[in-house]
Amino acid sequence: MAWTHVVPDLLGVFFFAVSGSLLAVRRRFDIVGSLLLGTCVGLGGGILRDVILDDGVPRAFDSPVYLVPPLVAALVVYFFAHVVHRFHDVLLTFDAAGMALFSVTGTLLALDAGMNHAAASILGVVTAVGGGVIRDVVANDVPQIFRSRGLYAIPALLGAGLTALASWAGWFGLVTGWVVAVLVFGLRMVSLRYRWQAPPAARVDL
Repeated sequence: MAWTHVVPDLLGVFFFAVSGSLLAVRRRFDIVGSLLLGTCVGLGGGILRDVILDDGVPRAFDSPVYLVPPLVAALVVYFFAHVVHRFHDVLLTFDAAGMALFSVTGTLLALDAGMNHAAASILGVVTAVGGGVIRDVVANDVPQIFRSRGLYAIPALLGAGLTALASWAGWFGLVTGWVVAVLVFGLRMVSLRYRWQAPPAARVDL
């Protein structure tokens, strides 16, 4: 796995882990619960990705470096939760950052494993939203992907699709990856700000 993939992947783990530890604070978990919930969300999407790829031991277990970001996140939240708590939607901000990075790295890793571009895009979305779903279910909260406020899976799909398209066209590079991640993050945050919603499951209420 190239370092150009590792660094954003580890950042994604950290951002997601912070969101998990912040949710643990809201649920009044102890420090162990904070670490475990941060680990669930930080590594959950990547583990799902690696299990689907069937490419040996998941990176979260094969590379000890992946255990560092959740630990750092739990410590950061432990010492500074009282500072960030005053900022509105800080949990959703960290969640959006992790989702944006994972939509790119998840797609790239799937492509590196030999998946076609369409399948890699789908796996990129699974990587981006999987950890958040695990976090919210474990914490007995409504998963963000099912909430009406803001777009969630759509920004992830956009990021994964653009990553796969750029790779197919031979345009993908370090700068391209960061541009796509920033675009996904921006779309998610704007959708939260203006409460954009995806179309309902049915055109009319039943």
